[in-house]
Amino acid sequence: MSTHKILVIDDSKVIRMRVRDMLPEGNFKVLEAKDGVEGYNLIRSEKPNLIMLDFLLPKMSGWDVYQEVQKEYDLKKIPLVLMSGRKEEVVEKLNEPFEYFSFIEKPFEKKQLLEAIKDAMAKARKHPKPKEVQGPTSQPTGNLSDTSAMAQEIISLREQVNTMQGEIDLLKKQLRQVLGFLKQKG
Repeated sequence: MSTHKILVIDDSKVIRMRVRDMLPEGNFKVLEAKDGVEGYNLIRSEKPNLIMLDFLLPKMSGWDVYQEVQKEYDLKKIPLVLMSGRKEEVVEKLNEPFEYFSFIEKPFEKKQLLEAIKDAMAKARKHPKPKEVQGPTSQPTGNLSDTSAMAQEIISLREQVNTMQGEIDLLKKQLRQVLGFLKQKG
């Protein structure tokens, strides 16, 4: 049985090693690329089972790699986790909620990484098939697709709740700071 391949594209050796160390033991091989060109070439040649892609890369940005991958169905259906320390730069180019890939903000912990990978795998299955690939044998049938669609919606709603909770926590913190400042002045 062939091993699964996980491609980590990041210009930071520390991040590449950290991702490798956080992955659970298993039947897979971790491939690494230090820039966008090397990463894109590995995507095309190795056809990994999962791509971990930094958004800011030398030679070819993560944004450019993402756009190239989206041009081919066989590549864009590969589960993708987009990584960045600056989410606002990602959101400038790609609108939330992210429908076909998962996003993880650096720095991240093992639990967050594993959740992002699971999310990316679920989202990758949502890519619409091109017309020449679609046919009676490739169509989901019955309750399985309904369950899958509901599971996707639940995952999406949980992500939205988590995002909103983070925003609420930040607003509470800011409110406490303002109240503290007002108490000092008053």
